[in-house]
Amino acid sequence: MNDVYRKLVDLYAGEELPDELKDELEAAAFNDASLSHDMNTLKNTVALLKSLPDPHFTEESYHRILMKLYARGAYPQSTSPPSAHLQYHLPMVG
Repeated sequence: MNDVYRKLVDLYAGEELPDELKDELEAAAFNDASLSHDMNTLKNTVALLKSLPDPHFTEESYHRILMKLYARGAYPQSTSPPSAHLQYHLPMVG
């Protein structure tokens, strides 16, 4: 059962567990020091990350990420169809 509790720690840190599971996990952590440590440190980390401002994503950031993808051999392609306004309309002849 200890492995199940370890898999629930990330849900506990994100406050996504129902109250009955949260209480059960906290009771299990009372007897397991390493589980308690994992729960506390991950919960503190999640709280710190939520308190930070959102990152500012610029055009430069986009190009830097794109160049890193190209350097690693990934060539992302758009799956959306080409825009219709870029297509030429040819007249019907005949």
